[in-house]
Amino acid sequence: MKIVNSANAPKALGPYCSAIRTGNLLFCSGQTGIDPLTNKIESTTVEGQTKQVLENLKAVLTSEGLSVSNVVKCNVYLSDMQHFETMNGVYGEFFEGHTPARTTVAVAGLPLNALVEIECIAEFK
Repeated sequence: MKIVNSANAPKALGPYCSAIRTGNLLFCSGQTGIDPLTNKIESTTVEGQTKQVLENLKAVLTSEGLSVSNVVKCNVYLSDMQHFETMNGVYGEFFEGHTPARTTVAVAGLPLNALVEIECIAEFK
């Protein structure tokens, strides 16, 4: 097992790491729309936060030599299901036709009052 902390992703808000590599899988912790340069959520929109979330995940993947095409599963957490369509549009553009398995749920709240959080599992080929 290998602990991964990407220098290009936001610092963890608690006692956890950016990801864990075990075997041929990388389990990425949930990312919110925190800008890694400011350590704050800069965008107030679901679109902006989703873009930042996905860039944060991409930074973790890239730090291990992976790309979004290696993602096999995502879990998406929304503060409100009314954000689903907007998040889904940004998510679809980001994955450029790659369609990993996915679960999307609405939750009562997210860290720093984020509107969206996404975690993923990627496979080393």
